[in-house]
Amino acid sequence: MLTSPKHGPVVVTLVLLLAIFAIGGLRYRGFLGGQVFLNLFVDNAYLIVLAVGMTFVILTGGIDLSVGAVVALSTMIAASMLQAGWSPGVVIPLILIATSVLGLLVGLMIHVFKVQPFIATLAAMFLARGLCYIISNNSISITDPFFTAFAYTRIPLGGRLSITPSVVVAVLVVIAAVVVLQYTRFGRTVYALGGGEQSGMLMGLAVARTKVLVYIISGFCSGLAGILFTFYTLSGYPLTAIGTELDAIAAVVIGGTLLTGGYGFVLGSVLGVLVLGVIQTIITFEGTLSSWWTRIFIGALLLVFIVLQKLLTARRR
Repeated sequence: MLTSPKHGPVVVTLVLLLAIFAIGGLRYRGFLGGQVFLNLFVDNAYLIVLAVGMTFVILTGGIDLSVGAVVALSTMIAASMLQAGWSPGVVIPLILIATSVLGLLVGLMIHVFKVQPFIATLAAMFLARGLCYIISNNSISITDPFFTAFAYTRIPLGGRLSITPSVVVAVLVVIAAVVVLQYTRFGRTVYALGGGEQSGMLMGLAVARTKVLVYIISGFCSGLAGILFTFYTLSGYPLTAIGTELDAIAAVVIGGTLLTGGYGFVLGSVLGVLVLGVIQTIITFEGTLSSWWTRIFIGALLLVFIVLQKLLTARRR
């Protein structure tokens, strides 16, 4: 398993997560507490959802640079419409539809006009971020009763342990993604597309539909992540989630998904998010380190895992 390009990086990520958690437990009192571990999910529920959508895209050999800006756009739409008196029952579906349509447009741009995913999603990123500033230049607070109740609700797990409803949403998204990728024709086509688009076409697979659908899924997950982020912050702000697209890509790659596509697991991406969360938690416990050290460690891990992927795929050949 360790020498397999399919399972090797995921196993390494799991070992790395356990090792970092053990180091934190030896260095800091209370680090191994159950609530500290659960807070990794509470604080990163939106990033888990974002990483799920990114996993679909990267598995096909694509990339999506727009997800962070779409998260910001979702928070701005939610905050502005709620402030105007719209019902959450209308606002939430509208955001999910709008972000899915944006994903559809990106997918069509890539497939129909043969635009490189990097350029198409970069254009979508600028579009989404620009729309944020059209809505408002300032932060918009959210006081809607449903959103505030959702934000402050804790689900007890026994003892003093608890999670938020956002974690439940993130877990359901992960389960749905695992089922789709592992047990459906669409999921098998996603992997085949990452292995080689021309081969997929020769096998009679729905390459065009799959290529567009993965960007719709990414757009949907970005919108949902934005909604979860508004529950977390109870506000909308144009500068929200700057650089989050890089966090999502890093989590997916650290989780074992090949940047060239074809290999990877959703659960690996979740492990990648947890690794990023543990690093941030250690820096918080340390108290004397700048938060920028998180970026330094993430960058170092990203380089290590890209080299690991190269070595494993070369060994496979």
